[in-house]
Amino acid sequence: MSRPLIRRLLLALLVIALLAAGVMWMKRPKPVAVLLADIDQGRVESSIANTRAGTVEACQRTKLSATMGGRIEVLAVKEGDKVKKGQLLMKLWNDDQQAQSALAQAQVETARKRVLEACTVAGNAEREADRQDALFKQGFVSNSRVEQARADAQARRAGCEAARADVAQAQARVAATQVEQKRTVLYAPFAGTVAKIVGEVGEYSTPSPPGVQTPPAIDLIDDTCLYIRAPMDEVDAPKISPGQVVRISFDALPKQSFPGTVKRVAPYVSAVEKQARTVDVEATLNADTAPPHLLVGYSADVEVVLAVREAVVRVPTAALQEGARVLVAGADGVLRARSVKTGLANWEFTEVTEGLAAGERVVTSLERAGVKADAAYVAEARNPKK
Repeated sequence: MSRPLIRRLLLALLVIALLAAGVMWMKRPKPVAVLLADIDQGRVESSIANTRAGTVEACQRTKLSATMGGRIEVLAVKEGDKVKKGQLLMKLWNDDQQAQSALAQAQVETARKRVLEACTVAGNAEREADRQDALFKQGFVSNSRVEQARADAQARRAGCEAARADVAQAQARVAATQVEQKRTVLYAPFAGTVAKIVGEVGEYSTPSPPGVQTPPAIDLIDDTCLYIRAPMDEVDAPKISPGQVVRISFDALPKQSFPGTVKRVAPYVSAVEKQARTVDVEATLNADTAPPHLLVGYSADVEVVLAVREAVVRVPTAALQEGARVLVAGADGVLRARSVKTGLANWEFTEVTEGLAAGERVVTSLERAGVKADAAYVAEARNPKK
């Protein structure tokens, strides 16, 4: 074979090899773009949170209604007013009861005058009986005369006592009319703020009988003492006890949380229709860090801190796969699967007790297509510029 022919064959083989290499290079899998997180040391907490939105509650709140129906005659306050304990809030028309009270008081005065009359007569009768007794001993009157005088004195004394009983009865009647009048007035049982009033002067106010959803006449709130009530899943309830530290956040104050303490754990499970069974937990805010101007009824979330680890190796919880595995970004540009042992965990970080070291990088964008072990990767910036 001639030398030129050999050169042509070698050149053809080289071209074919280059073409094959190009095709293979074109068909090679492209590296997947992933988000990476650095493994560091820091704080990890184990915590649980409420299943439904909690509520800001007042330590004292009462929904007042008169114990009897009637026309509103006096509204001594308006919504938003600050009131003192014992202050008059509302009064129903009760002129008829006042008339009954005046009549009863007049009867008391009449009964007292009868007492004066009856007891004066009884005293005279007793003195007369004593005189007749002295005369009998001197032999001037008969024994029957003495007995008659003594019987008359006893009858007069009984009349005096009956008159006194009439006074007590009349006073009891006055007290009864006063009780009836109290059923038509509302006084503040504690100092607070009038949140809502149902009814106007001249309208009829109806009491709230058992089992009937009738709006109260006045809703009174003591907003100087507040707490947060939040429902926790019944499974988490045994982990919660008074005194535990909590973090409280409010929809009205976004991107903020405030420290607090568990005050009370309800001793029973609430079963709300079509909802999970829950246990109500009450928490109070720390006085020195509580936000100002909280309103009763604000929605709130309570996160109970169960345990804390400081300065431990931690991994973003979003980087964990099923079976406690992570994808570690290798220096050769390939993702490697690795099993780890975990400790405390929350929605943000999980403690790693074995399998990772500070400084390594793991994938957090596990939901992306093509992200798997042995895949080539390229790190993507977390905040790429547009």
